[in-house]
Amino acid sequence: MRVLIVEDSVLLREGLVRLLEDAGHEVVAALPDTHDLTGSVTEKDPQLCILDVRLPPTFTDEGIRAALGLRATHPQLPLLVLSQYVEERYASDLIAAQGGPLGYLLKDRVADVADFVETVQRIFDGATVLDPEVVAQLLTRRNRDERMLRLTDRERTVLALIAEGKSNQAIAGALFLSEASVEKHITSIFQKLGFEPDESGNRRVLAALAHIENQAEKPQTGGIR
Repeated sequence: MRVLIVEDSVLLREGLVRLLEDAGHEVVAALPDTHDLTGSVTEKDPQLCILDVRLPPTFTDEGIRAALGLRATHPQLPLLVLSQYVEERYASDLIAAQGGPLGYLLKDRVADVADFVETVQRIFDGATVLDPEVVAQLLTRRNRDERMLRLTDRERTVLALIAEGKSNQAIAGALFLSEASVEKHITSIFQKLGFEPDESGNRRVLAALAHIENQAEKPQTGGIR
């Protein structure tokens, strides 16, 4: 696949280039900031874009704003966002934007080369992969939502694994369950969240998390009667 990288750290940027090229991918551009990003995407036509959340000049949210911009101009372009820490708000913004395949990983995950390369391939193939730490914080934040409280502990575990991009087979292996049991849990989860089950598991989870977040952020009116 053709990959475009936006990362200000020279060491990490060059490391990603070497890692991806060794895996057989073509790095069409490796940028230190977002200055030439739009032109590079148009000219190089990448099949996946990797961006750091914090980039020059302010090192705050340039990367996430660039990712959201790409969601608007190239909605189906697979994106992989890398972050030093769990930044829930940024993850939520990207989830709410929806669009093509999405990855949000902590930079520590890059150290596991085989797993990182596999994750890049999964995103390119259409999966949406959220770092387990991001998923944990998103789900914890939504504990107040009554629909999330309907889920059993097992269902919450299954939901978190689906949101990480795990297949039914992988979930079954991780939890020592049969695939049939996993399918039953998933059906129950989306019934409780008000989502009809279909084949696009990752999309359903992202939509559910985004919807729950929107509900949780609405100001509460009225009191106890």
